[in-house]
Amino acid sequence: MRIVFMGTPEFAVSILKGLNESKHQVVAVVTATDKPAGRGRKLRASAVKAYAESEGLKLLQPEKLKDPAFLESLNALKADLFVVVAFRMLPKEVWQMPTKGTINLHASLLPQYRGAAPINWAIVNGEKETGLSTFFINENIDTGDILMQCRLEIGAEETAGELHDRMMVEGSALVLETLEGIENDNIKTIRQGHIPDSDIKYAPKIFKEDLHISWEVGPESIHNLIRGMSPFPGAWTLVNLGGKSSQLKIYRSQIIDPLISKSDGSLYTHGKRLIIALENAHLEILELQLEGKKRMKALDFLNGQEIGENDHVL
Repeated sequence: MRIVFMGTPEFAVSILKGLNESKHQVVAVVTATDKPAGRGRKLRASAVKAYAESEGLKLLQPEKLKDPAFLESLNALKADLFVVVAFRMLPKEVWQMPTKGTINLHASLLPQYRGAAPINWAIVNGEKETGLSTFFINENIDTGDILMQCRLEIGAEETAGELHDRMMVEGSALVLETLEGIENDNIKTIRQGHIPDSDIKYAPKIFKEDLHISWEVGPESIHNLIRGMSPFPGAWTLVNLGGKSSQLKIYRSQIIDPLISKSDGSLYTHGKRLIIALENAHLEILELQLEGKKRMKALDFLNGQEIGENDHVL
């Protein structure tokens, strides 16, 4: 089949690579326009653009998806199918264009975790299982008829980054399997309307306030937030070290039994271990980044930082 691929971040590259190396023909790649990034605010290409250019694929970077010139270029490609992975919402003029429709890969078992950050929120909410879904795009976000799904267990200590990397591999295989079914017309779609809205969990865009650690919610919820937001954008707290308040990002932790008796929120060390005292259980910090410093393991942090008797999280 003639395929137009639409995507932007690293997650999408694995799926594009699988398509490009398959029997199907990627006739064009649509990705975001270059964006200013870093301190110098230099224009940076998306991960998908970098791969497309390295493979000599036709590239389209429209600012507006309803631009007549873009729609004309897209229509001229005479694609059988559009494949969308981690892109923006498409107007009807676009997703209705190909003869076999437009499909999307979503990193959850739809209808659960519709939205922008399904990998993160599944872990934050303490889910033990998640998965991937391919579905036909319609007028609303992540609500179209499901084509295929695969289930994935979430490890007890697995971070969003680790799950993301596993999903890239599984997602590529699922998309190719879905294309095979579409080409041979032997997939039976499933409507998403069988679960009441009140039972659906959502995965909205992440804001800074979502990353703030509340130390009152209990060790398990805190641990899940930390691993669900690691390595990016990173759960954070304020910490008092030697009477000075700084922002501290925590990227990896583990729940442990209390090693010594300390008041809730206290920072203490046990050997070369950095620990936060909480009610019923304590939280060991394994990887962190203090404001103005590089990300590092707790052991390296303690080599250059003394933890005082009154140091604590806020």
